[in-house]
Amino acid sequence: MHKHCSLRAGGKVKDFFVPDTINELSDFLKNNQQPILILGLGSNLLVRDCGFNGTAIKLTHLNQLTFKDGLIHAGAGVTLAKLSRFCESQQLNGVEFLSAIPGSVGGALAMNAGAFGADIWSFVESVNTINHSGKVFMRDKSEYDIAYRSVIPHQKDEIFIGANLKTSQTEKQDNIKVLLKKRNESQPIGLPNCGSVFKNPPNNHAAKLIEDSGLKGFCIGGACVSKKHANFIINQNNATTNDIENLIQHIQQTVKSNCEIDLETEVVII
Repeated sequence: MHKHCSLRAGGKVKDFFVPDTINELSDFLKNNQQPILILGLGSNLLVRDCGFNGTAIKLTHLNQLTFKDGLIHAGAGVTLAKLSRFCESQQLNGVEFLSAIPGSVGGALAMNAGAFGADIWSFVESVNTINHSGKVFMRDKSEYDIAYRSVIPHQKDEIFIGANLKTSQTEKQDNIKVLLKKRNESQPIGLPNCGSVFKNPPNNHAAKLIEDSGLKGFCIGGACVSKKHANFIINQNNATTNDIENLIQHIQQTVKSNCEIDLETEVVII
């Protein structure tokens, strides 16, 4: 899985499947008896060194992207950068912030990804899902409890395969080039990382808490806290997932000891 996760670390999975269409995915799920792990760009994921005894399903080929009747339809495999550029080409404003998030639509829906004070579910009208038996649904936004970096469905065992988005903003909120410049100046772009490791606690910032705890540049094995942005862990020297997870736990324990605040991870550990 190190080939499919942006931290460039991870154990093996038993099987790997990349469906070209929703029908292919449905047929697979109808006959599947194994545990499944859903993948997009792997930018918020860490699979432990012991691996995953099931099938990883990568949805990058579900990348249809259209604008019709006032709605943007984006498949789960569409990158957020591509979605942002598409909206700009259609003179649809408000989602420029997505250009700064290194992920896909499916992953963004699952965690309510956001940046620069905005998040994707603010623009969701409905979503398309598929359950573990291969049945496809259209779900209204009201069927989910949405919060900061949190999406809780009212139904179980359904996978996001697409989103129907609407933006009613008439004026451009941000310039994509400016946002990317801001991101590149403040984040360790080009080094293996998973984006923000921890959620920001209420009325605080994880990066500040980590920096104030003296952990910038701190390493365990090949995993290090970025000197550029303390809420990023970089794989500096062939880190194992064990190195990364131990560093995450050390950060949590140190911040808890210093600040009496529990840091909750954004990154999903399998």
